[in-house]
Formats: sequence, C-alpha cells, structure tokens
Amino acid sequence: MSTANQEPISYELDGEIAMIGLRRPEKRNAVSDRVVEALNLAIERAQDEAKAAVIFGEGTHFCAGLDLAEHMQKPLIGAVMGSRRWHRIFDGIERGAIPFAVALQGAVVGGGFELAAACHLRVADETAFFGLPEGQRGIFVGGGGSVRIARLIGAQRMGDMMLTGRTVSPVQMEVWGGVNYVVPAGTALDKAKELARLAAQNAPMSNYAILNALPRIRDMSSEDGLFTESLMSALASATPEANERLRAFLEKRTARLKAPDAE
Repeated sequence: MSTANQEPISYELDGEIAMIGLRRPEKRNAVSDRVVEALNLAIERAQDEAKAAVIFGEGTHFCAGLDLAEHMQKPLIGAVMGSRRWHRIFDGIERGAIPFAVALQGAVVGGGFELAAACHLRVADETAFFGLPEGQRGIFVGGGGSVRIARLIGAQRMGDMMLTGRTVSPVQMEVWGGVNYVVPAGTALDKAKELARLAAQNAPMSNYAILNALPRIRDMSSEDGLFTESLMSALASATPEANERLRAFLEKRTARLKAPDAE
C-alpha cells in the first residue's frame, strides 16, 4: 500500500509513554519539511500528556537523513531558515520537560543521526550503521549535528566521518559515546520502551533538571556550573514529591540499588 498520502509521523500514547514513529519507510524515513512540522506537533503533544517518549522509524531503517530532492529546490535563505527550524524543534526534544528515548536500526545517517543525538537515551540494534555523508554530497550538517554529535563523539571523530564518508558500527559508536545501548537485531524498540518507562517513574522535577541543567552546566565555567548545581539541587529537593520519595527510602519502602550483575 502506498504511504504517500498518510501522515509522515505516527503518534500513540502507551500508558505514560508517547510513541512517535517516522512513517516514510519507502524513503528510508528521510526528513522533509512536512516530516519536521509533523514531528514538532508530536513532540509538543507528548510534552503535554506523557511522562516520557520514544522515537522510532518504521521499516528497516531509522532515518537516512535530509530529503535531498526537496533540499535542492530551496533558495539560500530557505535553506538557512529550514536549518534554524530543525534547531528549534530538536531543542524541544533535548531541553523539553520529558525524557526521549530513540530506537535505531539500519541507516542512522545525516539528519537521522542529528535527530538521534537530540534524544537522551539512544538504543541501537546490531543492524544500525551511522554515517555523515555531507562532505560527499557537497553540503554541511544543518540539524544541530555540529554541536550535538560533536559533543557526543568529539569533533575529530565527527570530522573524520564527514571527510571520508566512513560508516560506523553500533558497537564502535557505543565506545565513542554516540549511543547508550547496543542490543540484538529487532529489539531496539522494546529496549527503548523499557528505558522510557524507567525514566517516566522519576520525579518530574528531577527529570526536568537532568534534561535542562546538565547540558547548560556543561557549557559553563566550573564555578558557574557548581553554583547552578547547588540551586537545582535545592529546588528539586524542595518539592513535595521529593520529600515523599526520600521518606519512602528512609522507611525502607523502596528498593535499594544493586550491583549490575546482582540477582
């Protein structure tokens, strides 16, 4: 069945988790302006009614990046404004109110990698491969990759990928810091949902501080970062929910942490 006329983004609320799907499998989920705007609506909806979200791609690939056929038709100012639009929308993921997990399989290329980098928990299955072919296409990243991807894996590694067109395996990308988890083929979505559900159990103020204070502190001087940390720590601890959660822990009504390999 043709998917040409269907909505390019799917949205479903699974309990407290918003499931957001890229729905252009015939185009390897390439990102067009229509996709970006539909994604923006889904992100805003998720912030309003969910406690965490999962982004995934339908079909065998997560996202092959920018829709180049559409991009070629844009005037210079249109390309600049389109890039800035991506920045604002992806910022809504990275520095919003709820955590986003992303499930990655097949191509995670160009703008697809930029979208993944805006999420907080990145799960790649064994079929995933990462690429930044902008150098070979005569273009440059425009969805925030020069900031987000470079900070995840380092500017030198990102430059290598762009200059040479090399693709990187999920295992290597985990070593570099570009993904958080590598799982067997076909299981990335299940793992991403599991992680989103764990994050959804946290206090909303704690999640907000993690998503919004940590990246800002990274950009500050050490002294400014420590001062901001103190303020956020006090604010988070002052909420009624924090008081109840701390009391439950002290009264042994919640489980204590265990070593990763403990039964």
